[in-house]
Amino acid sequence: MKKFNGPDENGKFGIYGGRFVAETLAAPLEELTRAYAAVREDPEFRREFVDTLKNFVGRPTALGLASRLTTELGGAKIYLKREDLAHTGAHKINNTVGQMIIARKMGKSRIVAETGAGQHGVATAAAAALFGFECIVYMGSVDMKRQALNVQRMELMGARVVPVDTGTGTLKDAISEAMREWTTRVNDTYYLLGSALGPHPYPQMVRDFQSVIGKEARAQILEIEGRLPDELVACVGGGSNAIGLFHPFLEDASVAMTGVEAGGHGLASGRHAARFHSGSVGIFQGTLSYLLQDADGQVLPTHSISAGLDYQSVGPEHAYLREQGRTRYESATDEEALAALRRLCRTEGILPALESAHALAYAIRRAPELGKDKILLVNVSGRGDKDLAQIAEFSEVAK
Repeated sequence: MKKFNGPDENGKFGIYGGRFVAETLAAPLEELTRAYAAVREDPEFRREFVDTLKNFVGRPTALGLASRLTTELGGAKIYLKREDLAHTGAHKINNTVGQMIIARKMGKSRIVAETGAGQHGVATAAAAALFGFECIVYMGSVDMKRQALNVQRMELMGARVVPVDTGTGTLKDAISEAMREWTTRVNDTYYLLGSALGPHPYPQMVRDFQSVIGKEARAQILEIEGRLPDELVACVGGGSNAIGLFHPFLEDASVAMTGVEAGGHGLASGRHAARFHSGSVGIFQGTLSYLLQDADGQVLPTHSISAGLDYQSVGPEHAYLREQGRTRYESATDEEALAALRRLCRTEGILPALESAHALAYAIRRAPELGKDKILLVNVSGRGDKDLAQIAEFSEVAK
């Protein structure tokens, strides 16, 4: 089977990825690239990273059979990788811990980050408190309203949350503002990007830190079932939880991989965030990938009930793997995601994040199409406490 290592020395996954930034960011990105290359070969860094994941994050996270849901659907077994059980409630903490150790080794004293659903912001605030960094988190004003609980959590842990009113007041605008501040204070500030997107080396670095998900899941399913799953399923916004699950299985030809984007109000409505369905290749926020844009290259607005999937582009490695035929991408609407969330609550006693519920919605469609001897492994990337107000609001509007 073809090898899927990447990126190359220019940060490219095939034609995707790379580094398309203003001159002011060229030097700090090169500094970060050198720093990351050094720590990848450093046993001391590896020991500290693994130790912090164990004793602070609470890894390994569980992998368990959703037995009642499986029985109800009457098809493939559904196993859940429980990233919702990680400290701070989502997979984001894996990456923030790794990058925070790098920031300290680089001699930085301030952390600046962006957040959409708030989970990356909370993870960054928690890790900054652990390592003793000043922490500033940019968050779109729209997202601050629908994720008010996470704003409170960030502030309790000492982070300063800066509202972003420009543009659509969502994740893309928060990223732009965070990168803008980074350019003004590159000497003492580290930009901690939360997903597998942006300019090189971020897509590779975030993927590598999140691949702990797939490494654990691979060992766990082999121990439980004695074989690999037939299909992996994960939601895809920027794509960090999905690439973290997928990457350790890339060389296993028998394992299919499906990413699930936000279908919003339906693909025909135009109000969604399904980049692979309606997008085209272009440059956005430092990288070349698929994005939602018009014929003139203007970025289009997106919509999702989940703030973490409400983003115009997708990580470049996902674009590459899709082009190579190694992965495929489906979508789930707001209503399907909400129905899947409720179903998991009532059958398994697990409240998933709205982002994760998109992956579950696909799995609920998919499992009955497969025989009972098949295995679906679904990444529950986060827990849904943060979404309770959003769920209640959506339910009231839908009445």
